[in-house]
Amino acid sequence: MAVRKTKKKGRPKISIDWEEFKKLCSIQCTLAEIAAWFKCSEDTIERRCTEEKGMLFADYFKKNAVSGKISLRRTQFKSAVDGNVTMLIWMGKQFLGQTEKSESKTELYGKDGGKIEVSQEMTADEATRAYLDALK
Repeated sequence: MAVRKTKKKGRPKISIDWEEFKKLCSIQCTLAEIAAWFKCSEDTIERRCTEEKGMLFADYFKKNAVSGKISLRRTQFKSAVDGNVTMLIWMGKQFLGQTEKSESKTELYGKDGGKIEVSQEMTADEATRAYLDALK
């Protein structure tokens, strides 16, 4: 009796280029975007990460997204060092704790034209009392 070979049923297995996959992770593509790139479902991407990489998509993504963040940070630092003023200000705020301080002051005057002393250390209630007292 001859043995008959049966063909596999279902769709052919989608090939995942893992180097391309890593690049997509490094530019922070979402699961939906990666699935669209490989023309498959999100479930297929999830399943393949588990089967072929031995980890969940979220873990594989996290591991490979770091390189893109490093590259972006490197580019930002270079832009700042090269004199991009906006980037210098932004990075100063992010990494050095720098802030912008407003120099504008609001001066309040009472009923007889006398200046009302209000400071930033006062609570809103204290400032209101000082203002109301000056109007008496």
